[in-house]
Amino acid sequence: MFKNEKNIVKSILFILFLLLTTGCGKKENDNSQNYIVDDLYNKISLENVPKRIVTLAPNLTELVYAVGEGDKIVGNTTYCNFPETTKDKEKIGDLLTINFEKILSLKPDIIFMTKEGNSKSNYTKLKELGLNVFVSAPNNYRGIKKTLSDIGKIFHKTEIIDSITKSWDTRIDSVKKTHEKLLFNSALFLVSAKPIFSIGKNSFINELLNFAGLKNLSANTEISYPMLNREEVLVKNPDVLILYRTNKNDISEILEIYPEWNTLSAIVNNRVIFVNPDLYSRPGPRFVDAVVELNKRIKEM
Repeated sequence: MFKNEKNIVKSILFILFLLLTTGCGKKENDNSQNYIVDDLYNKISLENVPKRIVTLAPNLTELVYAVGEGDKIVGNTTYCNFPETTKDKEKIGDLLTINFEKILSLKPDIIFMTKEGNSKSNYTKLKELGLNVFVSAPNNYRGIKKTLSDIGKIFHKTEIIDSITKSWDTRIDSVKKTHEKLLFNSALFLVSAKPIFSIGKNSFINELLNFAGLKNLSANTEISYPMLNREEVLVKNPDVLILYRTNKNDISEILEIYPEWNTLSAIVNNRVIFVNPDLYSRPGPRFVDAVVELNKRIKEM
């Protein structure tokens, strides 16, 4: 009998051990949710909601506003011009040159910066100063949504993030339904005409073109912004040529530099589109607006 009692006690102790260790495991998993990992693999704590923030890139400024936390921005860059109220924020420099003393004086709880637009040396200096830095590197639509989600979690606003991303997805799906009706689809997007730089497949703008219904003729390279020569443009011979807008928005400006381009299909058929660089060059909440606008302009041609 004593032997049976001992076995029962052992069984009870074993069950208690399992319950305790299982409980500990669950607690540890819950703790792991108290941080996110940014695009540079930094762990960002989610325990305290930031009250004072600095943004070092326009797309991040716009994303912070998108989640309703723009009032907490105490400093941003000279390029941060949307929405309108962001122009009144304290300017700490541009994308590459920043005033560290001014940033310190603003006492930010967190600094948002980009891997592609900002410099590594500035990131290193900010970390050396003991500042909390979040790094974003969205090179596609999924990356943009990931950054939005991260910012939403930092401000404890996960519900609004779900609503925003669902709205984005719905709008993009609607645009995709028009692809079959488009009469042409090859395109070349020149982010610079002199020298000539286009869009590679690892740039978020490549996906912007695809979503709008266009095939990017420079998507065969891993380089985000490949350099082309004038002859390559002739060989590619795009149906649509897309350029950032200028003071004139006149193709004659381009033909003065490259007169031989007058044989390009896009120019012969008057399919040259000048776009707002602020709208098309920022991987932020207006990415979908750019997709919708470009698709609309293609359909109107």
